[in-house]
Amino acid sequence: MSGLSPILLSLAVLADFALAFGGVRLILRGRDRIKGVLMLIAALVILGNILLWSLPLPSSPRP
Repeated sequence: MSGLSPILLSLAVLADFALAFGGVRLILRGRDRIKGVLMLIAALVILGNILLWSLPLPSSPRP
């Protein structure tokens, strides 16, 4: 990876941790449980995107 990709992945990981922490905190405090659950779902979606972005590309077969 080169260029802006590592920086963007790092920011996505930080956002993922922030969403997960905030979602758990909202659920445990009992204030806005629905918002907490939605934040956890958003964290899972971002985590899936991070995993897809960080996968290596398959090499093409040579004839």
